[in-house]
Amino acid sequence: MRYLVKLSYNGADFCGWQIQPDAPSVQQALESALSTLLHAPVAVTGAGRTDTGVNAIGYVAHFDAAGELDTHQLCYKLNAILPRSIVIHEVAAAAPDFHARFDATRREYTYFLHRVKDPFADAFSCLYTFPGVDFDAMNEAAAALLGQHDFRCFEKTGADSKTSVCTVSEAAWHRYTPTHLQLTGRDGGDDYWYFRIAADRFLRNMVRAVVGTLLEVGRGKRSVADFQSLILPSSFAGSTGESQRSLAGESAPGNALFLSEVDY
Repeated sequence: MRYLVKLSYNGADFCGWQIQPDAPSVQQALESALSTLLHAPVAVTGAGRTDTGVNAIGYVAHFDAAGELDTHQLCYKLNAILPRSIVIHEVAAAAPDFHARFDATRREYTYFLHRVKDPFADAFSCLYTFPGVDFDAMNEAAAALLGQHDFRCFEKTGADSKTSVCTVSEAAWHRYTPTHLQLTGRDGGDDYWYFRIAADRFLRNMVRAVVGTLLEVGRGKRSVADFQSLILPSSFAGSTGESQRSLAGESAPGNALFLSEVDY
């Protein structure tokens, strides 16, 4: 039978979701725990890769097992033996042909940024104190991401994707007030921001590269028009040599990035 697993994880302790040689991964930790509890080798398939240090909320995976399982007990036992950086929210029976990766129709990432020194935000937010960052310009640039385009200049060098075309349905910066400020009745004002982007699929390192390049727009190092020129029409797919990762900005740190939703 096929089973669906919903989980969240703090990526700080892992090289990402996918199993890597000589480095701890979320996939390896989950496969090891399931294999121990079910007394048989278990292979787990996830909704997609996440980079080293990147976090996930409501991540979806699936695995196959012989016979019918007590999913409530399995969820309880998984949480008992997995590290504290991984929590299992649910284990449930799934359709025999359900696929955590290929059946996903929309993936959403959220990137957090704070503009002032804050010890309560540092673990999961990027401190960016460069003065005079223009978030209006960054949102104007981000609007160019919407639609179907070739995003190869935001893809990690050496990635093995068959296509670099993605369809982006949401991309914008928003102000927010973190919970620890709400406790004191304070408002986040212009000091706390998050960037949310949603698409049918993402390339390796794409979101971090997009965020890093948008921040160059915000500080005036790159114009909105220059950012727009990096995004190629989907008809460009298959061409080579005209858009390289080096043309875009540096990748933003991974600790502030969350895979925040996967839809099916």
